[in-house]
Amino acid sequence: MAGHVSDNVSVDISLSPRVNSVKPSKTVAITDQATALVQAGVPVIRLAAGEPDFDTPAPIVEAGINAIRDGYTRYTPNAGTLEVRQAICHKLKEENGISYTPDQILVSNGAKQSILQAVVAVCSPGDEVIIPAPFWVSYPEMARLADATPVILPTSIEANFLLDPRLLEAKITEKSRLLILCSPSNPTGSVYPKELLEKIAEIVAKHPRLLVLSDEIYEHIIYAPATHTSFASLPGMWERTLTVNGFSKAFAMTGWRLGYIAGPKHFVSACGKIQSQSTSGASSISQKAAVAALGMGYAGGEAVATMVKAFRERRDYLVKSFGELAGVKISEPQGAFYLFLDFSSYYGAEAEGFGVINNSESLCRYLLEKGQVALVPGDAFGDDTCIRISYAESLSILQDAVERIKKALEAVRPAVPV
Repeated sequence: MAGHVSDNVSVDISLSPRVNSVKPSKTVAITDQATALVQAGVPVIRLAAGEPDFDTPAPIVEAGINAIRDGYTRYTPNAGTLEVRQAICHKLKEENGISYTPDQILVSNGAKQSILQAVVAVCSPGDEVIIPAPFWVSYPEMARLADATPVILPTSIEANFLLDPRLLEAKITEKSRLLILCSPSNPTGSVYPKELLEKIAEIVAKHPRLLVLSDEIYEHIIYAPATHTSFASLPGMWERTLTVNGFSKAFAMTGWRLGYIAGPKHFVSACGKIQSQSTSGASSISQKAAVAALGMGYAGGEAVATMVKAFRERRDYLVKSFGELAGVKISEPQGAFYLFLDFSSYYGAEAEGFGVINNSESLCRYLLEKGQVALVPGDAFGDDTCIRISYAESLSILQDAVERIKKALEAVRPAVPV
C-alpha cells in the first residue's frame, strides 16, 4: 500500500548536529504556555512577550490597507523596494548620522532574520561571537547555527549591565569575528553611553578581524536624559559595523515582520544572497507600511512619542513598586520596555505547597502557578539571578500584576522579626 512502511523498516529520525546544539527560545515557550492557560480560562497576566501592547499607528495601517486595495501584492526585489530602502537611508542619515546608499540596505522579514543572516554570512566554523550577558535569547543560538562559538561576557547589575571594555579586551582572540551589541538592551533596558561605546570602538579598532553587529531595534524607546548612539557613527567603525534595526518595537508593528540591516556592500550582499535562497523579499504590503512609518516625522513623530511616554510612566511605577520589596535589586532601565530584576535573595527559600525556589526558572514557575503572572527567567538571557518583566501592558494591568507578585512572595519571604 502506498504511504505505508512495512514493519521491519525503521526510519532514521536523527537530526543535524547543528540543530541539536540549538536550544528552543524560552521566551516563546513561556509566552505560549501563558497563552494556553488564558485559553483554558486561567486569568494569567502575560508579561513575558517582547511586543508593545499598542495598535500600529493609523497612518501606517492605512498605507498597508491601501497597498492591498491598490494591488500592491506581488513579489518585491529580494533586498526590498527601492522606495523603502531610500526611506531607510534617509532615516539613518537624519537620525543616526550614518550614510548608506540603497544597495547597502537589505530589508528582511523582521530584524531577527537580518541578524541570523549576518551571523551566518560573516562567521566561519570555529569563529567566536562575543556576546555580553544578559543577552537576547537568540544571539548565542544564532552563533551555533553558524557553527561559531558564542563567547559570553558577564556584566553586573551594579554596572547597569554594561560591558566593561577591559573584559572585552581580555577576551578577544584571533578567532573573535563578531561582537554583538544591543542598545537599548533586551532584556535589561540599559543604554550604552556614547563615551563607553567610544572606548569599545578603540578596542575593536585594534583587531582587524573583529566586526560589530549593532542591534538598534529599541532605539526610539528611550528615556531622557539617555540618548542613543549608533555604533557605525563612531570614528573608523562604519567599515566594520552591521547596523540592524526595524519597525516592530517603535512603531508597534511586530506582526508586520519587517526589519533591515545596513552595512558595507560586501557584507550586505552576502546577507542578501542567503535571503535570496531562503525567504526572498519581505512582504510587499509591509514595505509600503514601512514607508509610511518612516514618513511620520523625526524619531517616529508624535505617535511614537506618545507610546514612549506611556512606557516611561509604567517604568517609573514598576521601579517604585519593586523598590519597596525587600531584597530585590534594581537597575533602572533607560530604554526598551523591560525590567531585569535581581530576585536571587529569594533563592533557597521554601514556598508553601510548592517547594524550594532555587533559581530564576523555579521562581517564574512559582509566580505563574501561585500569582498567575507570566515572566521570563533570567537564565534564558544568561543571568540566573534575575527575572525579566515586560511592561508592554497597561498601567492597570501592571498594578494588578505587582499586587499578585507581592502577595505570592509574602508566602516565600523568610520570617523577619518585626
